[in-house]
Amino acid sequence: MKILILNGPNLNLQGRRDPGVYGTRSFESFFEELKGRYAAVDFDFLQSNHEGVLIDTIQQADGVYDGIVLNAGGYTHTSVALRDAIAAVQVPVVEVHISSILAREGFRHTSMLAPVVKGSIMGFGLDSYRLGVEALLQPIR
Repeated sequence: MKILILNGPNLNLQGRRDPGVYGTRSFESFFEELKGRYAAVDFDFLQSNHEGVLIDTIQQADGVYDGIVLNAGGYTHTSVALRDAIAAVQVPVVEVHISSILAREGFRHTSMLAPVVKGSIMGFGLDSYRLGVEALLQPIR
């Protein structure tokens, strides 16, 4: 199984940005732990602050990856283009968020991506990514 973890804007600051919301652990250290936990999974990782890079990566992932775990950051609430890219590919995408977007500011309550992803996981800190991987590893019941 081959899974891409794709992070959007500002997630390169994980561990330093608003630690009360996002925690103090870096994504890189968590990613190494995740790879160790799922030795049979071939993981790739990309973070970009640029919407077009995220869109290109999703389009190029089709037929290459068995699934994508996506934290689109702020683009979750604003990007029709990202939503359209997800809808256009066959690779399943699981939307994840470190914090619960429903417990935050009102403008964060709507996910443009939710209607076109396999599922959404939020509010479990960095463990949301592990739960996203688990969702991709499990067949739909």
